Amino acid sequence: ERDGVHASPEKDEAPSMNLHRYVARSNTPVARFLKKLYRGVTEFSLPVPHVLARLALVVFLAARFVVYFCKRVFVVEPLWKAYCTTYGRGFRADIYVPWVQGKGRLILGNDVKMNGHVSVTFAARYSDAPTLTIGDDTGIGHLSSFIVGKSISIGNHCRIAGNVWVFDSSGHPTDPTARLAGAAAADSEVRPVRIEDNVWIGARATIFPGVTIGTGSVVSGGAVVMTDVPPYTVVAGNPARKVAALTPPTSPEPTTAAQS
Repeated sequence: ERDGVHASPEKDEAPSMNLHRYVARSNTPVARFLKKLYRGVTEFSLPVPHVLARLALVVFLAARFVVYFCKRVFVVEPLWKAYCTTYGRGFRADIYVPWVQGKGRLILGNDVKMNGHVSVTFAARYSDAPTLTIGDDTGIGHLSSFIVGKSISIGNHCRIAGNVWVFDSSGHPTDPTARLAGAAAADSEVRPVRIEDNVWIGARATIFPGVTIGTGSVVSGGAVVMTDVPPYTVVAGNPARKVAALTPPTSPEPTTAAQS
């Protein structure tokens, strides 16, 4: 009611409505036509013979292959190699431009595969030459991230899935007073991480500073590893705990020599 006169809700609201609300709420001939036109456009499907559809798919896949091949071979892999201190033969990357921050040593063995967008951050506060080492025939999954204050080493024949986070420093001190003052983490809180040969780390796992993951072990997806994992052990959970033991191979595990 306005000044004692009851106002019509539709008439009162109509001037302030945008076109979308007007069409959605109105039942006028114009609104009905616009709604019918909108449905016709959004629900339209072009009838295409199956042969033509298959041909369109072949053309699309061929064009995508050429674009991806050129980006990988002529852009991404050269950039990765430029960031490396040394790298071996058979390096293979995906189409994602590497995201490397800070200065440090990036050492890759033979047949290393960066299977997606991988980020590496070298901290400047804790070492003159923070080092990330990745051994032979090891694959790193999409969106995995490494934060290196001193050293992270990954052995041969490792399989690291996507969204894995490995760091040897949290970047901030645990002491509340030091953190409030904006100080760097204490040197004792920056501890190298070591992942030994033939380790499989599942998606979204987190590896904390100072952890060693033994040869042949499996870290389940989503696990938060805060303590050492013995060789040939399966761990899972938050914090990660042993859930199974694995049988070591009867023959020696394959090893290859990294070359630069």
